[in-house]
Amino acid sequence: MSQDLKSEKKSRMGRPPGAPNKTTALAREAIARFVDGNADKLQGWLEEIAREEGAKTAFNCFMDVVEYHVPKLQRTELTGKDGGAIEVKATQQDERL
Repeated sequence: MSQDLKSEKKSRMGRPPGAPNKTTALAREAIARFVDGNADKLQGWLEEIAREEGAKTAFNCFMDVVEYHVPKLQRTELTGKDGGAIEVKATQQDERL
């Protein structure tokens, strides 16, 4: 097989960019099922942690669990033309304004 064909075949291997990792998706699904099935117990655990270690620790534990159940949103940056500032123009369209 020529070098060009090997390179071309290699570049098509694997998952495409942006495609979710199957293992990660399965892990998230398992955690979601666990959280959904144990919501009552989770509430009790968090209340116990809050009594013993404080509300802040209980909240941090809750956030650690939620992190795997609810996806994080990616930060985005809005820019204007050529990466510059966004230009906003306001005009009066009603005499009452």
